[in-house]
Amino acid sequence: MKTTIELMNIRKSFSGKEVLKGIDLQIASGEIFGLLGPSGAGKTTLIRIMTGRLMPDGGQALLFGKEPGTLNGKERKQIGMMMDDFGLYERLSCLDNLAVFASIYGVNKKRVEEILDGVNLWEARKRPAADLSKGMRGRLSLARAILAEPELLCLDEPTTGLDPATAAQIHELIQKEKERGATIFLTTHNMEEASKLCDHVALLNEGSIVEYGQPEEICRRYNHQHKIKIRFYSGEQKEFGCDGSEADVIADYLRQGMIETIHSTEPDLETVFMERTGRGLD
Repeated sequence: MKTTIELMNIRKSFSGKEVLKGIDLQIASGEIFGLLGPSGAGKTTLIRIMTGRLMPDGGQALLFGKEPGTLNGKERKQIGMMMDDFGLYERLSCLDNLAVFASIYGVNKKRVEEILDGVNLWEARKRPAADLSKGMRGRLSLARAILAEPELLCLDEPTTGLDPATAAQIHELIQKEKERGATIFLTTHNMEEASKLCDHVALLNEGSIVEYGQPEEICRRYNHQHKIKIRFYSGEQKEFGCDGSEADVIADYLRQGMIETIHSTEPDLETVFMERTGRGLD
């Protein structure tokens, strides 16, 4: 397996408080990886260390097989970052913000226009960054990050503050970047977003990874009930075991056309997180 990111025993403290407590991760090239945790769990700190913007107190981070501080200019251009307002020029318009980076990366004007339209900012293309709402600033930051089609995208809470329709647009763009072959490191506290987008996730709590795996596999692992929930058209709901002992009963309900919905009882990622840590993701 070719890896784009390797993190080995990463540790970091601020004012005597240990924020990251020995993080180990390997992220395969071409996958969407989600670091899931509440605000203050250490997600942004890890991205800053991983990309060379912050030095760890211990451990080693490798990007493309090299330490971040040793990457040359060409390799650094293969990293797209979306972190808060990183890389925005307040007085410049949306169009001019991207035009600056387009000239640096050798990207043509058509690509700039496509990206602005893709993040739903074409109508606001002449508006200065300083006049944008929080959600619009986030979309402009994402546009800047994906402009040069980098090999690695680091996206820190890319849909925070966005309405569902715009968030769906952002998700579509992220999927397109994966299809192009990019590796995507995504931080979020939105468990639904992580389940929808990510190939693998890690649950981060108070500086430690408490779970890692594919979202569906993690949820199945914590399926203690092993039951099936059925809702009937009558409005009645019943639960049945998954051991097969009631298979004929369920089949009879199906033959009679009585079942409106049927679901297994495995938890979602937020429920798993609460079980592992005793608190939610918000």
